[in-house]
Amino acid sequence: MNIPKELKYAKSHEWLFFEDETTARIGLTDYAQKELGDLVFVNLPEEGDEVTAGESFADVESVKAVSDVYSPVSGTVAAIHEELLDSPESINEQPYDAWLVRVENITDQEDLMDAAEYEAYLEEL
Repeated sequence: MNIPKELKYAKSHEWLFFEDETTARIGLTDYAQKELGDLVFVNLPEEGDEVTAGESFADVESVKAVSDVYSPVSGTVAAIHEELLDSPESINEQPYDAWLVRVENITDQEDLMDAAEYEAYLEEL
């Protein structure tokens, strides 16, 4: 299982790459994409939308089912990864390059885990 050490993680299996103290890109972990199966559709929020920690902000559709994607932090959507709308399979191929959204003005990040904590969490599942 690929768990890059420079990222932060949520129990709902999203990763965050902090560009600075209040801006981060959010994507789905390697574990999440394997559990979901082959992704065929991604529904992302609009730029300027507010996201709230613990609440759904997007959904992904696989050949198995539609699954919500939960925001690990609160903030404002500064950008969406528009390429994913045409090629959602890139999440399966490169989960740590295929970010979903870029969020700024981040708050509510207390529940994030580092790579070692996330790896230990996965072992409990």
